[in-house]
Amino acid sequence: MSQKDSIVELLTGKDRLGKKSKIPAKLDFLQSATGLVLALFISFHILFESSILIGKDAMYKLTKMFEGEPFIEGGEPLIISALAFVIFVIFILHAFIAMRKFPSSYKEYQRYRAHSKLLKHSDTNLWFIQISSGFVMFFLGSIHLYTMMTQPANIGPFASADRIYSDVAWPMYLMLLVSVILHAGVGVYRLIVKWGWLDGESPRANRIRSKKITQAAIVIYLVLGLVSLGTYIKIGYDHKDDYGSRYTEIHK
Repeated sequence: MSQKDSIVELLTGKDRLGKKSKIPAKLDFLQSATGLVLALFISFHILFESSILIGKDAMYKLTKMFEGEPFIEGGEPLIISALAFVIFVIFILHAFIAMRKFPSSYKEYQRYRAHSKLLKHSDTNLWFIQISSGFVMFFLGSIHLYTMMTQPANIGPFASADRIYSDVAWPMYLMLLVSVILHAGVGVYRLIVKWGWLDGESPRANRIRSKKITQAAIVIYLVLGLVSLGTYIKIGYDHKDDYGSRYTEIHK
């Protein structure tokens, strides 16, 4: 199949013989798979970041573990760079596949809003939340991942707190936190509905249950993320006079 034929299939949904194309279905599956991987990564990432709530030692030891310290003496920050690069590739792939479902013009957006108001269907509104949060997340998430790829050594109780407070990155991280949790939560719920993972014998009842569980998870992760961010801000404020020093240097 030529590149031209692939583009035609993508735009029309039919191949050059007029038969229904399999490309949209494959893209839907790829979008779902990459979205699920990113949602799992985000859920664990927020949990790891919240280790600061246990204490600076806990966050430091967890950071060194991801740097491979159990196998490499002193750890290797480039491991963090490699992990961030892999996530960045998946992130960009997911974003570009998802963009095909974005309204391509203001008229399309108006039609969607009219459709949403007419039906008054909560799941239709969730789609709008996911698109809005995804748009914000695309830019802020790219900045964050780029920082992790290029400055992997600047992760730790003091280094992270300095970036958040002294470098005034907390507004960005606040917006990123809210958008990423909303996007992941709504995305997982829509995957459950789309693929019928929990339909069982009573799809409607299980869908309502899934929505409630998703809403609870979103609230829990938002609270956990906000409290963690506040803790980093507090540490950064207390550490502002020693900006740039690392936790290992002070700790020893």
